[in-house]
Amino acid sequence: MAQLLQQSPGADPGWRGTARLSYAVEAGRCVPTQTYTRAPLRVQRPLYPEGAAVCHTVLVHTAGGLVGGDQLTVELTAAPQAQALITTAAASKVYGSTAASSHQQVTITLGSESCIEWLPQETIVFNQAHYSQALRVDLAPGALWAGWEITRFGRSARGETFEQGQWRSRLEVWQGEQPLWLDRQHLAGGSAPLHSPNGLAGHPVVGSFAVVGHDFDSDAAAALRQLWPTDWPGDAGVTRLQSGLLCRYRGPSSQAARRWFVAAWQQLRPLYLGRPAIQSRLWPR
Repeated sequence: MAQLLQQSPGADPGWRGTARLSYAVEAGRCVPTQTYTRAPLRVQRPLYPEGAAVCHTVLVHTAGGLVGGDQLTVELTAAPQAQALITTAAASKVYGSTAASSHQQVTITLGSESCIEWLPQETIVFNQAHYSQALRVDLAPGALWAGWEITRFGRSARGETFEQGQWRSRLEVWQGEQPLWLDRQHLAGGSAPLHSPNGLAGHPVVGSFAVVGHDFDSDAAAALRQLWPTDWPGDAGVTRLQSGLLCRYRGPSSQAARRWFVAAWQQLRPLYLGRPAIQSRLWPR
């Protein structure tokens, strides 16, 4: 992953934001055991909207968005049996730049029988932005990871499209030496995949929601497909993974993507975690 963080010679170094968060179970309560941040990243106080067993954390990007040369590093660690949900305070913005790329790298390490849910709000990639993101998850035996990502290309509400720039995404989920899910994507501004039926088909929003570390049967996948209303804008799909499930979205609406993923999360969470899904109060309804 270090390759994603390389800068061109003479590039503006920009912000180097860092968040290192660790969780463990103490006296039946999941608590943060390490909370280290470096600007522009900050963390709000822990929240417990569903009781002591699950710690909710809100990550804040105080600069308001990324510009060329910025790098964000997020490291999340769960000790055995710890359960945490991490979200963001607002949508992430990646501004256009003619200089260096901006980057985000998230590393999640889970101990045995632990669970981390990485559920950030959407990312808006402005026209002319150069952005790469990498996420690596390492699961111990019995551990679970759930995560989603919603990306909007261009400020479509203003009529802006993604005509120039680069977007790269790399996601890896491992258990020991075994890869459970590898997903790499690349989109160039103004390129044919923006309009191809095999690409975005002219839509500005794409998204993925996955749960890895639990074996779902075909009935679970079929039930998820029934959750998608025919009158919602865009296209949705469900695929069974090796030890997991994957939901995809492509369409005009980040709100529809979020509703779809929340509905899928609410359907799956009792199966993989044995508890109902409690939405963060920060998520738009």
